[in-house]
Amino acid sequence: MRQTSASTASPARSTRGDDYQRVPRPVAAMARDLPPEYEIPWHKHPRFQLVYGAQGVMTVETRGRPGETWVVPPQRAVWLPPGVEHRILTSGQVKFRTLYVAPEAAAAMPQDCVAFAITPLLRELILRATELPVEYDEGGSAGRVMQLILDELASLVRLPYNLPMPDSKILASICRTLVERPNDRITIEELGTRHGTTTRTLARRFRSETGMSFSEWRRRARLLRALAWIAEGRPILAVALDLGYDSPSAFSAMFKREFGLPPSQYRASAGSAA
Repeated sequence: MRQTSASTASPARSTRGDDYQRVPRPVAAMARDLPPEYEIPWHKHPRFQLVYGAQGVMTVETRGRPGETWVVPPQRAVWLPPGVEHRILTSGQVKFRTLYVAPEAAAAMPQDCVAFAITPLLRELILRATELPVEYDEGGSAGRVMQLILDELASLVRLPYNLPMPDSKILASICRTLVERPNDRITIEELGTRHGTTTRTLARRFRSETGMSFSEWRRRARLLRALAWIAEGRPILAVALDLGYDSPSAFSAMFKREFGLPPSQYRASAGSAA
């Protein structure tokens, strides 16, 4: 059961995102420590938001066409435009550090949802920003920190850490099941029979609603689950077997092909952020 109780962070500074939306500064930074199995319910903001965890793993879900699921391990972040409805779920203890950026200060940033790798410099800048006064001196050192944050954000590289979610009832049901049971080896032919449709129709609808083939979507779902599990400290062998791979080498090859680095290297980088 996910908790929705108040944050345990210090009461000296607000931990309510709504309190940072009208701050008369281009960037507002908030620090909030979240417990395991915690949910920040569905909401949206008038500002851009960078969702980042200096420690722990979060899942960000967005509503839209299509809705998407994003896994946010340490040293990764998700960028959300204004008005995007989203919720945040934690896996383990999370040191939630988030930025709210005014639209006029985000002209160089993407206007859609995207995942980024957080550089060591940006990580330290974000942590510093959460320690500065909310209404910082824009002409002083604090203002320079915030401007450097904006410069760093504009130079970040997108990462394929999202999972498009379909709108139709049948495909949404199939996808939820596959997310919950990532080691399920059911074929698209078997799914077509189970749901009273043809393989060709199901494949066409999958591509239309998610922009991916069935096999591509399932592979991405499994690998995003792997990101969270590895960041949580599970052994790579256990992750590979729990995801239905026949061998750790097959899993490692797929992981590197999708994310550009082997799981052992990813675990080292994730662990360094904790």
